[in-house]
Amino acid sequence: MNTSISRRAVLGAIAASPLVGAPFISRARAAEFVFKVAHPLAINHPTNVRLQQAADQIAKDSDGRIELRLFPNNQLGGEVDLLNQVRSGAVEMFVVGGLIASSVVPMAALDGVGFAFKDSAAVMKGMDGALGAHIRAALMQANLYAPATIWDYGFRQITSSTRPIKTVDDISGMKIRVPGAAAYVDLFKALGAAPTSIQFNEVYPALQTKIVDGQENPLGVILTSKFFEVQKFCSLSNHIWQGNWVLINGRVWRGLPPTLQEIVEKRLNEAGLAQRQDLAGQEQSYKDTMAKAGLAFNDIDADSFRKKLTANGYYAAARKKFGDPAWKVLEQAAGGDLA
Repeated sequence: MNTSISRRAVLGAIAASPLVGAPFISRARAAEFVFKVAHPLAINHPTNVRLQQAADQIAKDSDGRIELRLFPNNQLGGEVDLLNQVRSGAVEMFVVGGLIASSVVPMAALDGVGFAFKDSAAVMKGMDGALGAHIRAALMQANLYAPATIWDYGFRQITSSTRPIKTVDDISGMKIRVPGAAAYVDLFKALGAAPTSIQFNEVYPALQTKIVDGQENPLGVILTSKFFEVQKFCSLSNHIWQGNWVLINGRVWRGLPPTLQEIVEKRLNEAGLAQRQDLAGQEQSYKDTMAKAGLAFNDIDADSFRKKLTANGYYAAARKKFGDPAWKVLEQAAGGDLA
């Protein structure tokens, strides 16, 4: 038997066969668009879980043409570095809060004005409406595309290893870690604290070694990043609400065919809405778990914080920074005049 002829015959038969007869060929095909999706959160955080589900669905809907590769836990770098990478296109997608993005798009911090919102319902109504649209337009001007649905990161709370924070006087002089964005630094300086910017992946050792006395983050992050292990008190301050935008490099987004854009937009928006529900349903369990581990919770006198901010010109400076038209959009979403 002529082996070469037999081999040619077999290969010819395979080539002549339809792909449906050889499904392994379709599955092995490389994706046409491969996007890295970076974020700082733990792999078990609801954000990462829902991102993975969205990635799986996008791959299915696009018949394998799009592959999203997730990189949680700051695997590709810190927040500021990743923001630069997504702007350049070195990383195609970055899940980040508006206050971090505000280092290059100041308007992205509009929803992060201190003590602006009373509750999550008011926040989401605004972010799904005029407030969110205003911020997304500013992001797009910086070549950053954001799907319509912002993901919930939660209201931020203050933890401390030294004392509970109940009134604004308790935070005076406190060394507190904040992210590397001016909006956080400005807020805590106006409150009389001593804010220190530290990359997210360095926060735990900084708390453990007492480089800083405390930090501020949503409950889900305090739990999944295990900050409660090296803190004693958690003050439910709700000082800033933060959502996370799924930012996509503008050039990369424009390079997707419209049909694929629709798939990505639809699935990321669906996943974002589901993630919001996840977080809302888990807030109490987060508190219960950390309380059992020894973290003491307390409420705060929010009026004392607002009065301090007003007296130190925080709100006046914020209004000047964003401009009257944007400030009116924020106040409408917040449900009243801000001091």
